[in-house]
Amino acid sequence: MIKEAMQYIAGLANKEIKEVGGQMFSTGSLEEIQEPTSTALKVRSLSALVDYLTKNYDKLDPVMIHVVSETEVQVVSTFNRDKRRNVLLQASALLPSISFERFMDVENFNILLQSCFVATEDSKAILKLVGNIQEETVSSVTDDGISQQVVAKNGVANVEKVRVPNPVSLKPFRTFIDIAQPECSFVFRMKSGPSAALFEADGGAWKLQAMASIKEHLNTKLAKEIESGFVTIIA
Repeated sequence: MIKEAMQYIAGLANKEIKEVGGQMFSTGSLEEIQEPTSTALKVRSLSALVDYLTKNYDKLDPVMIHVVSETEVQVVSTFNRDKRRNVLLQASALLPSISFERFMDVENFNILLQSCFVATEDSKAILKLVGNIQEETVSSVTDDGISQQVVAKNGVANVEKVRVPNPVSLKPFRTFIDIAQPECSFVFRMKSGPSAALFEADGGAWKLQAMASIKEHLNTKLAKEIESGFVTIIA
């Protein structure tokens, strides 16, 4: 139908339609006719992605799930006539804004740890420390950039010097909430003010860990679809 219509249009201008490799071209100035692609359905969780595929609402042919990053997963089709893929669904993690490598006052730092991190033994130790330090009492006891010591309250009136834990293992919310948050190492530093900051210390390895966890989660949730050949997952 499309080919006949194009031939009719080309005939009006005394042009000819040629088919090459399954694609149609005009000997005149008409451009290539590309097969249309879909607009991706955008969701915010892996559970929505799983529901979409298990129910197969759009009656899809076999699809591929591409774990693009620790915060994005796409469901894509096979190649169409023009060797392009339809991005059928895009899942993007909804995450809080976390400031790393920036010093902030201990009150805001306390709130950040409680609202944007999974509770761990190290996070509890840091919260206990920053909640009890005295104003203007952060002091460095060595010059190697690692060891630090602060003056913290001990009881009602007493104060004592406390060593800052380092490095620390924490679990910030940085990937889909459907899976366990990756644990990674941070350098915890304090300075006068008092203020505190966290510096990433794993070289980004947590991203690969998160992507592997996403794939493992989807492998479990879509086991039947994978076995039937309807779904293929890459990461």
